[in-house]
Amino acid sequence: MTKCYPVYTLKNECHDCYKCVRECHIKAIKIQDGSASVLKEKCIACGHCVKVCPSGAKKVRNDIDKIKTLIIAQKQVYVSLAPSWSGIYDLTESQIVAVLKKLGFYAVSETALGAQQVSIKTAEILNQSENGLYISSACPVVVDYIRYYKPKFTKNIVNIASPALTHAKFLKEKYGNNISVVFIGPCIGKKNEADANPDYIDASLTFEEVNFWISEEFINVNELEITNNDKFVPESSHEGALYPIEGGMNETIKRVGTDKNVTLINLSGLKTLDKSLDGLDINTLDKKIFIEALSCETGCVNGPCLSSKKAGLAITSDILSKIRYRTKVPTQAETVFEKIYEENPVIEDDVKFADISEAMKKIGKHSPEDELNCGGCGYSTCRDMAKALVKGDAEPSMCVSYMRKIAMRKAAAMLRCMPSAIVMVDRNLNIVEANDSFMKMFCGEMYDIFASRKEGLSGASLDRIISFGEIFSQLLKSGGDIHKNHYQVKNKLYDINAFTIEDGEIVGAVITDVTKEEFDREKIAAKAREVITKNISKVQEIACLLGEHMVETEVLLNSIAEDYSKDSFKENE
Repeated sequence: MTKCYPVYTLKNECHDCYKCVRECHIKAIKIQDGSASVLKEKCIACGHCVKVCPSGAKKVRNDIDKIKTLIIAQKQVYVSLAPSWSGIYDLTESQIVAVLKKLGFYAVSETALGAQQVSIKTAEILNQSENGLYISSACPVVVDYIRYYKPKFTKNIVNIASPALTHAKFLKEKYGNNISVVFIGPCIGKKNEADANPDYIDASLTFEEVNFWISEEFINVNELEITNNDKFVPESSHEGALYPIEGGMNETIKRVGTDKNVTLINLSGLKTLDKSLDGLDINTLDKKIFIEALSCETGCVNGPCLSSKKAGLAITSDILSKIRYRTKVPTQAETVFEKIYEENPVIEDDVKFADISEAMKKIGKHSPEDELNCGGCGYSTCRDMAKALVKGDAEPSMCVSYMRKIAMRKAAAMLRCMPSAIVMVDRNLNIVEANDSFMKMFCGEMYDIFASRKEGLSGASLDRIISFGEIFSQLLKSGGDIHKNHYQVKNKLYDINAFTIEDGEIVGAVITDVTKEEFDREKIAAKAREVITKNISKVQEIACLLGEHMVETEVLLNSIAEDYSKDSFKENE
């Protein structure tokens, strides 16, 4: 499992809702055979699809076994613990350290220590740089989003590594390059970051994975023995603990200090970032603008794998209440991890207009009026859906309006072709739908008039067409089904199968005229009775003749028997 992409789909659990397509900002989802799969070459592991999937089909790669292997190999495995821990867990520092050590980790350190180093270095860069745009590198999802989808802004990402990588470098500098570092936090994107930087971070776990591991080991926090060694190494963090909150990084930069020409802006959410960068000409900026960019709205406290039932406000409040601010923040970073980010744009294949037009026809879009742009398929417009069809990322069945039209046409064709009369009525006994056979059966001389109308009998009162509307009234009240065999109406006989479509709202019936059938059956029965009567008469005649013959035969045999008996007696004498 460790070799697969951080986000994947359980196909058997995927239920054709297309919510992941609708919610994915970059449409890194492919639908095949009704099941959604992640396009890893386009995905940035924001984890939003995992959060919104109603059936839980979107899953996150589990890296617990990989870490267990490191521990079994007797490696000194250090935890880089994301600062959001203090809002998610109602535990003291000593308790969270004791729990993680119980799992087998050698020591626990706070990622916020790396965040503090990043803020100090960022402030230095901003103070020494020229006017222009600067984007934080703290969020790996934002970094990949810019590299893939906003490549021209890649050069504006500050050339220092994220707090997690900086912290990993800090730990290796302090405790030796032979140690292993495992990041723990609410982010799925950190798994990609760990995969891309194995020399610094061996693996990344989400809080959900850690909670599962704790339950798997049956660890009871309240029963753990806390020692003096159960504390963060080399020390507890300070203002760096603000990072998981929107604007937290900028707040730490302010505490370091920047010149008056620096403007600090907080942006959270990919859509917000998108709108902020669209149309921006960085050459026109007459100041230094630094963007603290986070992919999760409101910050890491709203990460995809928090595994907490606490309200977001409560998490933020708890984080803020536990921060210990320094009276003076150093102006020189102890550890700096310089990192150059390179463009890696997602190249979309050119889709020809002719191909789009052909794809549009496959979903019943033959004119602009047919383009509803309802978004039911997950794409904003019908043309976006058509492009996805051409690229093989979508299926025609995703178009709700198209499938509805197909279903209606099939139903209409079946209604038209059925020889039995079919009618559906609403709660007021007004006809919703009636087929041609119904009109022929009950409209008489008015058939041609109703048949020429586009809507047929729709809207007409049922009671004005048939005389047995009480069956439908009863069905609307009781629900279920009603069956009437050989139901007589004047000189006609009908088999009526009435059924409920929507309780108390819509009912319908299939009506078959069996009058001729019953008449023919009576004629056959009468003929059969005539034949049977004649046969019985013949049998009786045969029986009589056989009876007379049997009497004569009996007399003859008795006579022979008597004569034979007398002759036998004489011989004996």
